[in-house]
Amino acid sequence: MPVKILSLLALILLLTACSQKAVQKTKYIRLKGSDTMNIMTLRWAESYMLEHPDVSVYTEGGGSAQGFQALIEGEADICASSRPMLPHEVRQLAEKHQRLGIAHLVAKDALSIYLNPSNSITNLSIRQLKDIYTGKITNWKDVGGADHSINVYTRSPNSGTFLYFKEHILDNEAYTEEAILKYSTQSIVDAILGDVYGIGYGGTAYGEKVTHCRIEGIAPTISNVIHDNYQLARYLYLYTLDTPQGYIKDFIDWVLDQPGQVIVAKVGYIPLFRSESSTEPQ
Repeated sequence: MPVKILSLLALILLLTACSQKAVQKTKYIRLKGSDTMNIMTLRWAESYMLEHPDVSVYTEGGGSAQGFQALIEGEADICASSRPMLPHEVRQLAEKHQRLGIAHLVAKDALSIYLNPSNSITNLSIRQLKDIYTGKITNWKDVGGADHSINVYTRSPNSGTFLYFKEHILDNEAYTEEAILKYSTQSIVDAILGDVYGIGYGGTAYGEKVTHCRIEGIAPTISNVIHDNYQLARYLYLYTLDTPQGYIKDFIDWVLDQPGQVIVAKVGYIPLFRSESSTEPQ
């Protein structure tokens, strides 16, 4: 058989094999939501796809509120959220899909208060924190620090962390009008690192170089969260429209099993199930 014909046959076989592989990889999972969880969902997606090459996992942040909206509109299969679903979101889901949504607890997080390492303050009370974020305290000297105005940084209203902080620290009072809005946890960390007089908040998995302030004398460590000593602890969730089936169920089961929970610990959050050999992150 002529060489040209052999080469053509080989090319056809190669293209056919590639086409078959492309057809086989038709499973995809759209995961959207919490910016706090984005550092973790990205790692989950990368590791899961390595173990399951026939499934593509697309992840996107933007905030818990946007994640729920995407789930309601059918633009996401899974919503990642740092807060429970709100009543109006449940209502919208029920009206559109006749479903109430299913919550899957996937990790715990200690909400951390970020301070610049050059700030002399390392501890605040819940009351002081509330007064700072509602604008009643505006100078560091009023909490034992330098005579300088406090620069308050906060997440956007789309953030589940924004809502958690408002509910649990501010008692649903309004944030100070002087608060500087940031659209991601990392941008708050970056702002605090560049601002000696700044204060911000976010998940413990972020901000290795910032000071993670003690609250009522208690540091946001894994041990303190596990033993319910630290007050600002919360669960992190994955939400689905209904009881998950097929490869979406397999992905969530994987997240809740050892591979996914090991990643939870590696990125700095707290797994639901911890082994005796687990240690505090450095």
